[in-house]
Amino acid sequence: MSIERIFKPHILQSGGYKGGKSAAELGKGQKIYKLSSNENTLGSALAGDPLYKDQELNIYPSPTPQELYEALAKFYNHELQAEQFIAGNGGSDILQMLCMALLDTDTNCIISNPCFGPYKMFSTWMGADVIDVPLLAPDFTLDVSGILNAINSQTRIIFLTSPNNPTGTYITKSQLSELVDKAPDHVLLVYDEVYYQYADQSDYSIGLPFVKKGDNLLAINSFSKAYGMAGIRLGYGYTTSSIAAYLRKVLRPFLINSIGLKVGVDALKNQLFIDQTKSTIIGERKYLQEQLTRLGIKHWKSQGNFILIKTDLDENSLTERMLDHHIMVRPAGNFGAPGCVRITIGDRESSEVCIQALATILEKSL
Repeated sequence: MSIERIFKPHILQSGGYKGGKSAAELGKGQKIYKLSSNENTLGSALAGDPLYKDQELNIYPSPTPQELYEALAKFYNHELQAEQFIAGNGGSDILQMLCMALLDTDTNCIISNPCFGPYKMFSTWMGADVIDVPLLAPDFTLDVSGILNAINSQTRIIFLTSPNNPTGTYITKSQLSELVDKAPDHVLLVYDEVYYQYADQSDYSIGLPFVKKGDNLLAINSFSKAYGMAGIRLGYGYTTSSIAAYLRKVLRPFLINSIGLKVGVDALKNQLFIDQTKSTIIGERKYLQEQLTRLGIKHWKSQGNFILIKTDLDENSLTERMLDHHIMVRPAGNFGAPGCVRITIGDRESSEVCIQALATILEKSL
């Protein structure tokens, strides 16, 4: 048996959207009059704006972002093939597509709170039951045996996040290996690794080695985090060719806009920016954790670009008090971490301002 047995027949039979060819595919040096896609052949309303120079905004992008898939294959040194990728408007878009493709009212999925809220939200939209196997106290470690014991014949997805939002904790490679090895073949492990660039523990692993072996795992990535492109809304996943081919059947046509497609391809080439970002964030993370320890503020060691803290103030009061100091932080109750607040890591200036505000609010001496 294999995971293909849980693919929905009506999706398998759908064939997916078949877009028309582009003028570039047919041109070969001659002028082509493209009258096949109901586009505005007169141009776009922004054609005169220098910001959009050379962008053919009046022309549909590729129905499938093949250019991005090929750039991703190159980025992964061709350890993965272009056919193994799927892309969407951010990692959340791919999560929603996964739920649509694999879940329904007769199925369930497993999450581990505290975690990213859309895992549950998108699953319930499909009518699926959501089984919560909470992270283990006090360190927010993954309950591997609890997850394995919660699996039943109707389980289709296990949502895993490493580093985890909002706790910053991570899943070790041995824990991930155990889940991959012991989960039945009707279950897909969805491994959300959107913060992987910030992880520096030796026993941390991305999903790549497991996908290369052909395991039932799909890794989610995003350009919103380390690449600094949250406003573009671009994400991708990689998995086995079989799973990717199935999921591509539920991709909406022209999903990635032409600007997002171009900047995504270009961003993959800028490793220097990623290296500098990673170095800065890891350094500031260490500094912030040292200062939090010095102030006696409870926090969890993080592998992300954020730190989860807990004080004697309730989460909303602390959030409001921080705003009085012109600092926005995120209450984490909606993530399943009541009483906690998540702080994003920035540069040294923002780190110092944040620590000073916490010391003032909590009446602690620096």
